[in-house]
Formats: sequence, structure tokens, C-alpha cells
Amino acid sequence: MDEFLRILTQSLAELIAPTTAAYAIAAIGLNLHFGYTGLLNMGQAGFMLLGAYGFGIATIAGAPFLVALLVAMAAGLLFALILGIPTLQLRGDYLAIVTISAAEIIRWLGRSTWQQEWTGGASGLQGRDFKGTFQELSPLPDGRTAIGPLEYINTGSDSWWTRIFAWGLVALALLFVWLITRSPWGRVLKGIREDEDAVRALGKNVYSYKLQSLVLGGVLGSLGGVLYVLPLTIAPDAMGRTMTFFTWTVLLLGGAATVFGPVLGAMLFFGAYMFLRTGMRALAENTGVGEIITTTNVEQIGGMLVGVTLMLLVIFRPQGILGNKKELAFNVR
Repeated sequence: MDEFLRILTQSLAELIAPTTAAYAIAAIGLNLHFGYTGLLNMGQAGFMLLGAYGFGIATIAGAPFLVALLVAMAAGLLFALILGIPTLQLRGDYLAIVTISAAEIIRWLGRSTWQQEWTGGASGLQGRDFKGTFQELSPLPDGRTAIGPLEYINTGSDSWWTRIFAWGLVALALLFVWLITRSPWGRVLKGIREDEDAVRALGKNVYSYKLQSLVLGGVLGSLGGVLYVLPLTIAPDAMGRTMTFFTWTVLLLGGAATVFGPVLGAMLFFGAYMFLRTGMRALAENTGVGEIITTTNVEQIGGMLVGVTLMLLVIFRPQGILGNKKELAFNVR
């Protein structure tokens, strides 16, 4: 019973972890791309990595926290323009290939020795070099605080302050998306998703709207990258294809083209992922199952389960938990 309670507590902690918030806000941006506009972006991890680098490099160079945050957003905006201007005429699989390739280019540039002075190469940037300005903004007193079974330091990397800031930013992103998707601009995006030729026939500049959607979703992705590295370090290999696939799983689980779907998907996905991972590790350590599943295999099995989950979602419930199947009856572009 004590072991089961420990597993539940760890799963509950994962629900409100900064990493979960990072994936939630990245999925909100991806939702603008795919759920509302129909853009098949498979490179959201590239936006997240650029946002993390922009924030980290600017902070190390002496920029205040808010300025570094603006630099991260500007990096996402610039990447969206560079990526979108020549490619948004592409549709479906072709756009997916271009975006995932662009994200890989960013990752390989980050880990190369060419810009190692700025990016740290394959080793990345250490958290102690760029977290100070953020932690100095904490209004919380020194010490630790326990809320129910969860207890963290008030200020630091893995702290209540990091969680409060991360989920506050997610709330602002939700409000922003809720407002813009209910505006005439948002209705044009939905029209593009369903039939862009009809929207073009009405005199709308479809290319311009697609580019605006890519930019806004990319900026949200860059903010997700900042949240992801606040309790960690900036490591390019940790922000690659797997991160994009996790973001897609989060979005499809909660429901594309819904406002709260990405947040619900992130919490359910990472809560369940932690429950399965810690549960399998406990079984491997305390029962005969350890002869079949060793503790070193838990991560690999968890990755396979993520893949199976994504396949089952696409096959049996493509609209996700909160989504409407009729809402998503469109051809991706």
C-alpha cells in the first residue's frame, strides 16, 4: 500500500510539473497550426529549442528576464518566417517533411562545434548560468512549502515559483487562443482548415493567414521551450523528434481544435506516463517481473507505449477526449 501511494504521489506531482506545462503550451501552439489551420507541423521541437537557446543565451549575455523572454519569442517568430515563407505553398505530407527536417537542422546546429561558444555544443548550457534572473523575481519567501502530499522549495529550479509561473503562462496562452479563435480571424483559420479554395474564392489571402498562424503557434512553442528548461539544462539532444511526437500525442489525446484539449492532454499523458513508469520500475524491483522487465528497460518500454497510444488514438478516437469528430473532418495542408 505504501508503494502504491508513493506511485500515486509521483503521478500527481507530474500533473503540475513545469515540464507538463511546457508541453501544454507547446501543444497549444501546435493546436493553432493543426487544429485550427490544418497545417501539419512536425517540427514543434525546433521552435522549443530555439526559444530555450534564445532565452539562455540572452540571459548569459546579461539581459534581464523579461528581455530574455522577448528574445526567445523573437527567435520563434524569426524561425516561423524563415520556415513558412518558402514552404507554406506545400500541403500535407510535404509540409510535414519540411518541418521535421528544419527542426533537426536546428538540433544539429545546436550540438555542433561551430557555435559551441554560444550553444555549448552537445553538452548544452548549464542551468546555473541562466536561471538566476528568473529565480530573483520570485515573490515567495525562503524555505519549503507542503500542499497535501506535495512538498517543494519555494524558490529554485524544482520549486513552487517555477510551477506558479509555468502554469500562469499556460493560463495566459489559453486566454489568448480562446479570444483569437472566436474572432473573425479565427473563423477564417477554420475555413482554411476545411476548404482553403473556398476561402480564397471569398477574397482572403490564405497564404498570409497561414503564415500568421505559423508565427503565433511558433512563438507559443518557443515559450514552451523556455518553460521546459527553467528546471533543467538546455540540451539539444533532449529536444528532438521525441519531443515533437510527445507534443502531438498530448494534442491528439486532449483534442485538437479545442481550447482546453492541449492542457488536459498534457496532464493526462504525463500523469499516466509517470504512473506506468514508476509502476513498472516497482514491479521490476520487487517481484519476479524483474526477470523479464529490468529497470534499465523501463524507459524503452515507456517509449513503445507512447507509440502504441498515438496509434490507437489516431485509429479509434482521432478527435481526442474533448474534440468533435465532425470538427476535424478535413484534409491537412
